[in-house]
Amino acid sequence: MDPNFDDEALEPDGWMWVRGVDYVAGWRSAVDAATELKGAMNEAGIDTTAVMSPAPTTPDGSGVLRLSLPVEAALALANAAREEALRC
Repeated sequence: MDPNFDDEALEPDGWMWVRGVDYVAGWRSAVDAATELKGAMNEAGIDTTAVMSPAPTTPDGSGVLRLSLPVEAALALANAAREEALRC
């Protein structure tokens, strides 16, 4: 066993699949959200080639979108959101 393994830090709800929970639906909604977000970013002229958006699910089956993007893309996204907010 790995001497650095911390069994007290294990969270079974974070990695065990529960019978009856629809993980696929949550994953699909997260993938769809990632596609929508990247599409909107492209339409706003933001380079998404280095954007990573893995789409896992939570223990209850809800989709989660984790977004990793270069600083330039993050700033461009923030500016696009601000411009849209000013129009409303």
